Amino acid sequence: MSHTLGKRQAQKEQTRQALLDAALTLLADQSLSSLGLREVTRAAGIAPTAFYRHFHSTADLGIALVEQALGSLHEMIGITLAAPGGIDERIARSVDLIAGHVRRHPAHVRFVAREQHGGVSPVREAIARQLDQFSLEVRTELARRPESRGWDDDDLLMLARLYVNHMVMTAAAILEAPPEGLEAVTELARRQMRLMSLGRRHWLD
Repeated sequence: MSHTLGKRQAQKEQTRQALLDAALTLLADQSLSSLGLREVTRAAGIAPTAFYRHFHSTADLGIALVEQALGSLHEMIGITLAAPGGIDERIARSVDLIAGHVRRHPAHVRFVAREQHGGVSPVREAIARQLDQFSLEVRTELARRPESRGWDDDDLLMLARLYVNHMVMTAAAILEAPPEGLEAVTELARRQMRLMSLGRRHWLD
């Protein structure tokens, strides 16, 4: 009995992932607000009625795509920020992390970049929640560093949001860069982060 249930659960997960993959492929050329349920199920090779066993709506599917696109980054960013080394090393690791994520998941990055200001409010809100969570996590890590002595929580959160916004901007720039221009984009991102770090040192002056 347990074997049968396990097999059914696996099949359910496969179907759910097929829907997500199909939607992501279709979203390469359109926004979520224009995506039709039948379009997704046709691309996934399943009956339209089966869609509702996995998602309540295309907005619900979009929220699941947001989780896929950004959820796995929380642990990676925490490890990257907490690793020892000087500011230049931490900056280089952060930019490398962003570039690697774009390289491995370009469709997810494109989806987030488009839908962050798109027409489906639950998906916009899901992206905003993820970015807010990143900001809180970055603030926690910044607060541990000696150079944050004397900073209050609001200012640390402001700085954390600057870093997170820069991360999103850099991911979008890397996504759009031609291969021959990629190094220029990542070098500019590193220089911009150095500028923010220099400004940070003098914020309390």
